[in-house]
Amino acid sequence: MKQPPPSVPRPRDSGTGVAASPEITAFLAEAAVRRQAPASGRGRLVFALDATMSRQPTWDLACALQAEMFDAAARAGGLEVQLAYFRGHGEARASRWVTESDALKRLMTGIACHGGLTQIGRVLEHAEREAAKRPLAALAYVGDAMEEDLDRLCGLAGALALRGTRAFLFHEGRDPVAAAAFREIARLTRGVYLPFDSRAAGELRALLGAVGAWAAGGRPALEAAGGGAARRLLADLSP
Repeated sequence: MKQPPPSVPRPRDSGTGVAASPEITAFLAEAAVRRQAPASGRGRLVFALDATMSRQPTWDLACALQAEMFDAAARAGGLEVQLAYFRGHGEARASRWVTESDALKRLMTGIACHGGLTQIGRVLEHAEREAAKRPLAALAYVGDAMEEDLDRLCGLAGALALRGTRAFLFHEGRDPVAAAAFREIARLTRGVYLPFDSRAAGELRALLGAVGAWAAGGRPALEAAGGGAARRLLADLSP
């Protein structure tokens, strides 16, 4: 026997004395289902690096350690990564999206660092454009300096935050100007400021893995990952 269709609840009074239309009721029901549905597909992350001349040692280190992002993310659903970098006088580029560590390593090993000033603003603008196309979970940026107008960077960080993208700022060294800027960008995007020592490769490896896990599966994946780096990220990451 054919079963009758499920009953549709009557539109409820919104509290203003006007009953909600069937169209609004249907829309709200669909929105509730979408909120309850688990995220599908791979997480997306822009992996951006300062490729000015002072960065060559850390570029090589990041190239060797970036596989940790993919390994950690694979356990939480996988990761799509796009490499972005700036160097020289006004050069800023972004790669195609890749889903394998070897592909990203090949992209990175083909790039040499050139002298020049920072272009963090262009990185933030690029990430915001990517987030406008499809949801972008995270921007992971590795650098040691900031030579731009901080107010402009804060405005760009705010635009990125409106897209729901969090920035994870990996800061090598102790430059106080860079530290202040990176902290503010992290705060505005509800991300995390992550100082590290390039001489401690294990620290950077663990932090990259923690960010990869978060980008792929959010807080549950980060909590499941365990370890000191995950706990450190959780302690600083706002809900």
